[in-house]
Amino acid sequence: MSVETIYTSAACNRTPDSLDWGPDGLIYFAANNAIAVFDPKYHGSVKIVRTLIGHKARVNTVRVVRDGSECHGGINLLSGSDDGTCILWNTEQDGGASGGAVRFILKGHTKGVTAVDALFDTATNNLIVATGSVDSSIKLWQATAESTFECTQTIDLRSGLTFAMKLFCLPRSNAVMLAYTTDTDVVKLCVQQKRTEADEATFEPVEQLKGHCDWVRGLDCIQLPDSEDWLLASSSQDTFIRLWRISPRASLQKQKEFKEILLEEDITLEERTFTVRAADGAEYHYALSLESVLQGHEGWVYGVHFCMRDGKLHLLSSSIDKSLTVWTPSESGVWVECVRVGEVGGSSLGFYGGKFSPDGSSIIGHGFQGSFHLWREDAEQPGLWKPGTILGGHFGGVRDLAWDPAGGMYVVTLSADQTTRIHAPWSRPECEETWHELGRPQVHGYDMQCLTLLSRYRLASAAEEKIIRIFQAPSNFVQNFRALCGVATDPEGDAVVESNPMGASVPSLGLSNKAVFEVETPETDSRHIKDMYPEHYFSPIALESPPAEETLMQNTLWPEIQKLYGHGNELYAIASSPDGALIASGCRATSTDQAQILLWDTASWRVVQQLTAHQLTVTQLAFAPNGQHLLSVSRDRTFSVFRRVSSAFELVMRSDKTKGVHTRIIWCCDWSHDSERFATGSRDGKVVAWKAANEESNGAAVAPFEQAGVLELKNESITAVAFGRRKLSDGRYLVAVGLESGVIKLYALGQWDLLLNISEDYAHHLTVKRLSFRPHVEQHQLASCGEDGLVRVYSIKL
Repeated sequence: MSVETIYTSAACNRTPDSLDWGPDGLIYFAANNAIAVFDPKYHGSVKIVRTLIGHKARVNTVRVVRDGSECHGGINLLSGSDDGTCILWNTEQDGGASGGAVRFILKGHTKGVTAVDALFDTATNNLIVATGSVDSSIKLWQATAESTFECTQTIDLRSGLTFAMKLFCLPRSNAVMLAYTTDTDVVKLCVQQKRTEADEATFEPVEQLKGHCDWVRGLDCIQLPDSEDWLLASSSQDTFIRLWRISPRASLQKQKEFKEILLEEDITLEERTFTVRAADGAEYHYALSLESVLQGHEGWVYGVHFCMRDGKLHLLSSSIDKSLTVWTPSESGVWVECVRVGEVGGSSLGFYGGKFSPDGSSIIGHGFQGSFHLWREDAEQPGLWKPGTILGGHFGGVRDLAWDPAGGMYVVTLSADQTTRIHAPWSRPECEETWHELGRPQVHGYDMQCLTLLSRYRLASAAEEKIIRIFQAPSNFVQNFRALCGVATDPEGDAVVESNPMGASVPSLGLSNKAVFEVETPETDSRHIKDMYPEHYFSPIALESPPAEETLMQNTLWPEIQKLYGHGNELYAIASSPDGALIASGCRATSTDQAQILLWDTASWRVVQQLTAHQLTVTQLAFAPNGQHLLSVSRDRTFSVFRRVSSAFELVMRSDKTKGVHTRIIWCCDWSHDSERFATGSRDGKVVAWKAANEESNGAAVAPFEQAGVLELKNESITAVAFGRRKLSDGRYLVAVGLESGVIKLYALGQWDLLLNISEDYAHHLTVKRLSFRPHVEQHQLASCGEDGLVRVYSIKL
């Protein structure tokens, strides 16, 4: 038995410098506590091909190491995290934290690491690593043996915070220079040198670059072509970018004479010098000058990145003003803006960083909401940059998911980032099928909690509010969905296209998605002035490839058609009957009255029944596939089974809180595809399978369901469980179990035989929140979501 990950959805962490584009063509970015490896050219599309697990808290910064494969077993990636560590990775090796991708863990900071950089020193054949932390220190690390890295120096910043740092070798002397910025408007330069022959080489301050008038957030440097000079770029919250030239000088005297000549001609060239003492005692002189000041952004500039392309220098800047800008020097040496890409309008909040591809023909930016934005230069029309296909994901914990009940064509997920998203396979005849985010039905103002699909194009969701909201897909979404996914037969979609609105938009200061039936054209400008400026931003679009972030945010919303009021507290669990005629819902509860389960009729949108069984919050609800039973599990350590009798449900079984098999909160439950069995999973580490029992035994009435096997995992908490949509070849049931640790286990239900263990590297590194098998497909496919913000789809081969 084997498993293949066919889709991983993840957002970039909302921190500057949390993404880098490696020389191998792969993009490495921070995704919660993990690092995701993203291939932007996967079979003509894009895909996350791997995740690296090692940190125990949010990853703040990721940096690819150039030329680091020659030492210490190969190091080609650095990462810094809120857990106070910096990890050196060898991404060539298979396996995660246990398999060997983690080469070294640098422990020494007392608070989170926010900036990292590394340089392979050819003089000593060693890797120098610099880490900056919230504990107001910068630490320098070097390998003292083949198996250990140790801190060789600590720079005390007193109360400062490190924002950016860069290591590079000065020409002639080969001395290592460290440029770093803190919460000031100054760039500080240090050089590694020895005070005496007996001393160890340490980084000593030599100069400060002044000119910015607000915090400096980004740094990058490059050696100029056919020159010994280095160019250092600094970007600041003052919206300016400054370019500084570092040049070697034969002596300080000649430079003074040069200055005097310039002063006679009334030309002033501000230039400062410093001296570096090499290991052999020789002195080398360097000059610092301001090369240029780049003005063009209207907001904080978070990052800069140099690239050499076709023998010409390019600089990419990323700003919170929603733009990425490429700057190049003209023939006269003046730096000018040559490309500007980004969002015009929209509700995004700008870019946290951007990088060139290794060949400079593509650029990627990551936004405030964890989104990616990719542009590629047209090979036939140089200077024309076109948006590329990209992936996306939730930037908060994903709490629930559901498959399209009609044909399993897509999975919809819901997150604490206040959005619901639709993920579906992009079907093309000439390429391999790849998964993408195709829609964002709801962008809300509250953290989302639970959802259910009433049909392929009708969604019910609940957030941390007391309302259930019902959404209906608009015709423009249906047309694009069918075109991209190759849906041929779709009666429900035909009805939607004929009668439903074109799209939806969210009014100013509103929480409800309002339907948009027509889009205004210039010919309609004869209307009253108050109608000439509509509040919606929707515009219909015919998609030939998966939508970009801007399209997802504005043009894929679903209109809200109904609100259901009835609960007194925030919603926590929701489920719908197989025919979509009923919705069951439960809210946060501390008493029996609050813990009532409400049944809603989707024809009249009214409460038709109130079911009383629990004393605390109902954590999950599940209808049997035949629609005859409703299962509920609760924080009060009990589960209940309700049976449909005529047009109502009645309680037929409730477990005992004190004598029951579960002794802790029951988090999850699910029914088998044939409605013969169900399973419950609890914090006590037990998954219990239940099967239908005989109605009578020796003339005495018994519970309608009895235990069919108990799986006990010590020191674990069971948070998700799901039955396969059909039996295994030997007649046993396939059951997926998700753990609080992030691991997913697959069992054959009989004696609970373990078939497969999906480790954290391929599953989740935080709590698994929901599991569900894809319906209507020949091969077993499993979708999972977790508190780490990841959504995964697996193909299971038996």
